[in-house]
Amino acid sequence: MFIVYIIYSNKTDKYYIGTTDDFNKRLDEHNNVVYPNAYTRNGEPWVLKKCFCCELSKEAYFMERFIKRMKSRDFIEKIINDPSLFYEIMKGKM
Repeated sequence: MFIVYIIYSNKTDKYYIGTTDDFNKRLDEHNNVVYPNAYTRNGEPWVLKKCFCCELSKEAYFMERFIKRMKSRDFIEKIINDPSLFYEIMKGKM
């Protein structure tokens, strides 16, 4: 099982989208700045806004890239508020 997650930082007022097979470990890495050059290094604490389950890594990475390519805060917030949109896009694109 793979997770596409959206986390948010009040400190930077930014969202981050990622993919993992172990969300708790990954969130801990974001919040403890395990990777000092990472995009999320200045935003701790990051909080989960929404996560989506995908059976295949191919689906999860596709959706992560799709959301990031939209480059739209409005789009991210639409997916957070209406999770069915995520699955409709995934079903239509895969």
